[in-house]
Amino acid sequence: MAKFSGLGGRLYTGETSFNIVENRKRWYSVSAIFLLISLGALVVQGLHLGLEFKGGASYTLNKADVSVEQARASVKDIGIPGEVIVQKIGDSKVRIQTGAVTSAQSQAIETALTSTFDVSAESIDTQLVGPSWGKEITKKAVYGLIAFLLAVMLFLAMIFEPKMAIAAIVAVVHDVFITVGIYALVGFDVTPATVIGFLTILGYSLYDTVVVFDKVRENTKSVAANSKQTYSQAANLAVNQTIVRSANTSIIALLPVGAILFVGAGLLGAGTLKDLSLALFIGLAVGTYSSIFIAPPFLAQLREKEPAMQALAKRVAARGGVTPVADVKVASSSNSTGPRNQPKRKGRK
Repeated sequence: MAKFSGLGGRLYTGETSFNIVENRKRWYSVSAIFLLISLGALVVQGLHLGLEFKGGASYTLNKADVSVEQARASVKDIGIPGEVIVQKIGDSKVRIQTGAVTSAQSQAIETALTSTFDVSAESIDTQLVGPSWGKEITKKAVYGLIAFLLAVMLFLAMIFEPKMAIAAIVAVVHDVFITVGIYALVGFDVTPATVIGFLTILGYSLYDTVVVFDKVRENTKSVAANSKQTYSQAANLAVNQTIVRSANTSIIALLPVGAILFVGAGLLGAGTLKDLSLALFIGLAVGTYSSIFIAPPFLAQLREKEPAMQALAKRVAARGGVTPVADVKVASSSNSTGPRNQPKRKGRK
């Protein structure tokens, strides 16, 4: 433990350094694997859109000790079009979801449930959503996402620089695509809570990336003038200086979200929480990864293509690269002209 107690300080001063930016191909390969898995899940399984997006009807029966098989059998002979989804919610609720139904079919479903399970009509929560309303909600969600990305890109371009904005957006798209792919792989329904989770992911990923980029901007402000470091080396130092902070922030954020996902939705059966908590849990973890291992290396890759940065790299290479901090200290002490290296002077008698 003593070895890791001062790790943050050593990373900040450069005494210890992880070569993150230069190993960009390794991180790109890891992301490519997850992106391919996400793409495969979206192509093969697709997203399971919830009632609010595809339209249909939902009937929630409030009664304990009702199994999924009993609820499915009670509405089997009504002739409901499309797939009927029956889910257990906690210990006292069962939800039955269908496609678009007529008023007569909806009344028949309610009658079947009340007669089969001997409950009143007030014990059944009915929700009817038209397909046109679902399409409108989907359209607004897509428009809102596009507007958000454009506004963020413009803001980052004004505050930092255009290439930082591009790198940040690439990281955000990376986070959302992987999260959506894993969501499709798991098979959870996409609900308005899921969309809220995705928007939260965007905000958190950008927040973490902006913190790293702020340090990158500080370290690279006069990098072309001193000719001691390349842009990638200065950016790598900035990532090392912020990596401990990002890890601590992410762990603190993941703990309550993990409690909601595994305890609230898993053990207690609060199904309304799983849509939001799963999106948040995956997105926070992937967002932390991208803000350290994707956005800074991609930014450095863009900047290293500039003629000024290429000339800087040649000057640094001609000078023999960056001398490590430890070597500087050793060299300065060995070349010292202090009293111990000077000839002794004869004192006065």
